[in-house]
Amino acid sequence: MERLEPILKQYWGYDSFRPLQREAMECVLSGHDSVVVLPTGGGKSLCYQVPALAMPGLAVVVSPLISLMKDQVDALRANGVNAAFLNSSLSPQERFEVECDVRNGSLTLLYAAPERLVTDGFLELLRQTPLAFIAVDEAHCISAWGHDFRPEYRELRKLREAFPEISIHGYTATATPHVREDIAEQLNLRDTSLLVGNFDRPNLSYRVQRRTDPLKQIAEIIDRHKGESGIVYCIRRSDVDDTCGALRAQGKKVTPYHAGMSDQDRKRSQEAFLRDDVDTVVATVAFGMGIDKSDVRYVIHAGMPKSLEHYQQETGRAGRDGLEAECTLLFSGADYRIWRNFLPDSDPEARRSGQQKLDDMINFCSGVTCRHRALVNYFGQPYDKDNCEACDLCLEEVDLVEDPGTITAKILSCVLRLKERFGADYTTSVLLGSQEARVFERKHNELTTYGILKEYTKKEIRDWLEQLVEQDFLEKTGEYSVLRVTNKGRLALHGEELPRLLQPAKRHVKETKAAHDSWEGVDRDLFETLRSLRRRLADEQKVPAYVVFGDAALRDMARKKPSNRDAFLHISGVGKKKCADYATVFLKAIAQHMQTNPGDTREVTEEEAEEIAARPAPRSRLGSRPIPKRFPQAAREDGEEYDAPEAKPVRVALRSAKDAAFALFAQGASLEDICRQTGRAAFTVGKYLEEYLEIEQRSSPEPWVAEAVFEKVLDAVQTAGTERLRTIYDSLQGEVSYDDIRLCLACLKNA
Repeated sequence: MERLEPILKQYWGYDSFRPLQREAMECVLSGHDSVVVLPTGGGKSLCYQVPALAMPGLAVVVSPLISLMKDQVDALRANGVNAAFLNSSLSPQERFEVECDVRNGSLTLLYAAPERLVTDGFLELLRQTPLAFIAVDEAHCISAWGHDFRPEYRELRKLREAFPEISIHGYTATATPHVREDIAEQLNLRDTSLLVGNFDRPNLSYRVQRRTDPLKQIAEIIDRHKGESGIVYCIRRSDVDDTCGALRAQGKKVTPYHAGMSDQDRKRSQEAFLRDDVDTVVATVAFGMGIDKSDVRYVIHAGMPKSLEHYQQETGRAGRDGLEAECTLLFSGADYRIWRNFLPDSDPEARRSGQQKLDDMINFCSGVTCRHRALVNYFGQPYDKDNCEACDLCLEEVDLVEDPGTITAKILSCVLRLKERFGADYTTSVLLGSQEARVFERKHNELTTYGILKEYTKKEIRDWLEQLVEQDFLEKTGEYSVLRVTNKGRLALHGEELPRLLQPAKRHVKETKAAHDSWEGVDRDLFETLRSLRRRLADEQKVPAYVVFGDAALRDMARKKPSNRDAFLHISGVGKKKCADYATVFLKAIAQHMQTNPGDTREVTEEEAEEIAARPAPRSRLGSRPIPKRFPQAAREDGEEYDAPEAKPVRVALRSAKDAAFALFAQGASLEDICRQTGRAAFTVGKYLEEYLEIEQRSSPEPWVAEAVFEKVLDAVQTAGTERLRTIYDSLQGEVSYDDIRLCLACLKNA
C-alpha cells in the first residue's frame, strides 16, 4: 500500500486519491474480489491501473469497445505505462507482437473484449502467463437488470473456472442495488467487497426544459460553450441527421454518430470529436460508452432518455476532469409515448420494470425537487445539502406557480365540461377563450370554463396541461390523446391532492459555484494559448488532445504559471513522464506569455525566457513501437477537411430536395411552388409535408389545408374512425381529397 501514492504521483501527477479509490486498490492488492461503483469522473480506471504497477504479473482488463481500449492504452502509454490491447482492429502482425509481449512479460496491462477473452486460445495464452488480477470494466453490462445488458458478458463466468486463484473485480459507474448483486452473482465472485461511491456530481449543472423550439434551444447552449466540446443526444437516427444538418447550416462544427452509419463513418466522427476537429457530436445513445474524453463541457438531451440510469451515465460523460459542465434535458410528453411503445409485450416482468423506469424518468423531468437530490436519492443515497447551487431549481431559473390548486381546478373542470372528448390543443383554446370557428360551432363558448384562463398565454396553459398529465392528474387516451381526468385529478378537484406547476422564470442562466471556483485565479488568455499548443502537439502525435493534458492541468498551469521543471511537476496531472516530454515546450509558452503581458502577477527575467526558448523541442515518447493509426484522419471524398463549416448560402448547403422542401414549409410556401422549386411530384412533396408536420408537432395543417376543411375531417373521424382513409373519404362524400385527409390525420396525432 505504501507504494501506491508514489506511483500515482509518478505516472499520473496526482498528489492524493479520490474517495474510495484507496479502498478499491486495497481489495486488488489483498486479492479479494470486489464490485466497485464509482460515478463517471470518480476515477474508477485508476482503481485497477495503479495496483497493476504495484503487483507482479499481468493485469487483464475486460473492455466492451474498441474505441475505449484504444483511448485507455493511448493514455497509459503517454504516462509511461506498458499497456496494449487485443481486438479486431489489429492486423495479424500486430496481434502476434502483442501476444509475444504477453509471453515475455513486458506488459503491465492488457485490454481485451469479453468475446475474445473466453476463447480457448486466449485462455490458454493467459494460463501460460503469471496474472496479477482480472478487472471487468463496464460491469453493469453483465446484468439483465441493468440499462445496457450485453449477452456476451455472461460468458465471463468462465473466468472463475479458468483462474480459481486469481481475484476478479467488477467496475461500473451506474448500478442500482439489484444490479450490483447481479454483477457479483454472474461473475461468480467470492467474499465480495462492495464499494459504492457518492453518486452526486457537484461539478455538473442540471437543467430541464420543455422542448419548444429544439434547434434554437440547442444552438443557444452550444453558443454558450463556443470552442468547447459537447454531446447532443437524440432519440432517433433521423433526429441526429436533421439536427446535425441544421447546426452545420448555422456554421457550427458538428458531426453525426448513430448505428445507421457505416463503421468507417462512425470512426471518422468519433476521431474528429476526440481530436477536437469538431466541437460537438450529435448522436444516439449508440455513442459514448467508455469514451475517455475528459473535457466535455456540455451534454444536451434533445429528447428524454428512457431511464434515470441512462441519464446518469450519459450526463456523466460531461466534466470527467472535475471541472464545471452543463447538462440540459429538453423533453415533451411525446418522448414518453415513444419509449412506452418500445416496451416488450412478450415479457410482463421486463415491461413492468421498463414502465417503472420510464415513470421515474418523467417524474424527474416534471418534479420540483433539486435535480442533484433527485438523482442521488434514486440510487439509494441521502443528499444533505439544502441548495446544490448547480441546478435550474436551486439557482431559481424556474418559478413555481403561486396558486397551483386554483389553476388545476379550472383546467380539470374544463376537461370535464368538454365531456372528456378533446385533446390538449382544443382544451387550451377553450380555456383561452379562443375565437376559432370550431369552438363556436360546438357552442363551447357558452361553457363556464370558456376563457377562464385568458390572462395566460397559450404556451403557459399547454405546459400546465402536460405537467398535469405527467403528474397523473390527467391522462391521454386513444390514438388522438383525448384528455381524461384521473382518480387523482378528481381528488385534486376536492382539494385532497395538490400538483406542482412550473413556469419559466424571467432570468438568465446563472454561473454555478463549480464554474466560479474552477476558473478562480486562471489567466484565461494563457489558458487559450496552452489549449492551442496542446492541440498542435496532439495532432503531431496523432492522439486525442486530452492524452497530452486535460483541461484541469492547463487551468492549473494558467493559474500557477510555473517557471521551471520543479514547479511544473507540482501541476495537477503532471507526472514524471509528462514532465520529461512536455515541460520544455509548455514552460516556453508560459514564459513568452508572461513577457507579452507585463501587467501579470509574476515577473520573468530575460535570461529565464531565453534559456527556456533555447531548449530543444520535446520528442514523442509513447513507446518503443509506434502506436498504430486505427482511425484515419477524417476527410471527405472531395478532399476538403471533414465537417469544416462552409460559408455558403443555405440554398447551396441543403443536402437534398427534402431539405429544400422543409425550408420552404417553414416559410409557408404553397405545395405548387414547392413542387416547382424542388422538381418533385405532388405525391412526394405531400409525403415530405407529412414528415415535416410530425417533426414540428404541428396541430393544425394550415396554410396547406384550410381550417374549415380540417374541421370537416375532425367531425368525420368522430364517427368514421381513422383506420381506413376510404371510410373518412366516403363519409365526407368526396369533398376532401385523400392528400388533405392524410395531412389532417397527421396533425390530429400530434394534437
